Amino acid sequence: MKLKMKSLALSAAVSVFALPAFAAEEVKIGVPSWTGAQAIAYLLGAVVEMRIGGTVEYVPGNNATIFQAMDQGKGDIDVHPDVWLPNQQSFTQKYVDEAGTVTLSSNPYEGNQGFCVSKDFGEANNITDIADLGRPDVAALMDSDGNGRGEMWIGAPGWASANVNEVKVRDYGLMDFIEPIRAEESVKTARIKDSIAKGEGYAFYCYKPHAVWFMFDVEMLSEPAFDPEKYVMVQPSDDPDWFDKSMVATKDALKDVQIAWSKSLVDRSPAIAEFFTNFQVTSDDVSNFAYEISANGRDPAEVAREWVEANPDRVDAWLGL
Repeated sequence: MKLKMKSLALSAAVSVFALPAFAAEEVKIGVPSWTGAQAIAYLLGAVVEMRIGGTVEYVPGNNATIFQAMDQGKGDIDVHPDVWLPNQQSFTQKYVDEAGTVTLSSNPYEGNQGFCVSKDFGEANNITDIADLGRPDVAALMDSDGNGRGEMWIGAPGWASANVNEVKVRDYGLMDFIEPIRAEESVKTARIKDSIAKGEGYAFYCYKPHAVWFMFDVEMLSEPAFDPEKYVMVQPSDDPDWFDKSMVATKDALKDVQIAWSKSLVDRSPAIAEFFTNFQVTSDDVSNFAYEISANGRDPAEVAREWVEANPDRVDAWLGL
């Protein structure tokens, strides 16, 4: 009898020590500066916490920082929530294709990039195409600091797309008329609001999905149709002479946008890694998230938790249930 009791006690002890294998599921989610990435980051985190029972830490960072951390596989940052391709192809080629240390999701949503103006500004000045920003009368209306060139926001510091857009400003022949500005996205949003309120001219890099389409009445300008022969982009991570060696005189192709995660996560937190494999959202999902966060000023964690509670079937599919 004593032997049996000892065996039961040993079994119980083994069970107790086995529990943390699932309870130890944890992930550190990279959070880039743009709103769509923040929305997806907190949605991933909400599912991990609410449905997997894991722990989550959110780590701000740019593309280079997040990819380098995923490559190292030490758990400093485990996932990038919003990889735009081919914008970030220099990173995926290095860490996904060559090093094999990062996994890229096979469930992308579609992204579209371009340049926008407010509808009122465009209609009042017959601005429909990117070339119109090179008209002296339009550039003068966009010149808020009196330096002779109109300002155009091309993206935030650290964005691969901002590098592309700076090359475009040059290769579209706009550099004499347009000053490419890099600043955080919040600066751009405030400037759009202010320019519309004051009836001033302003142009900015825009993309779908994004909250801006719900926040303001804006229109995307036309560009020359995508031509791979006129789209040769070298990123700074590949060559210090990237600007001189690049040539982009065409609209971007439609993008594939997906998440990426460190391959080491499979061993450290297998349930979370499996969830990432199945995760998929739509452009409308991301736009709605971004609108709630940017326009309504809501906490992204709160928005994400509400969505998880309201969409159990979709979350079940992600978790393979």
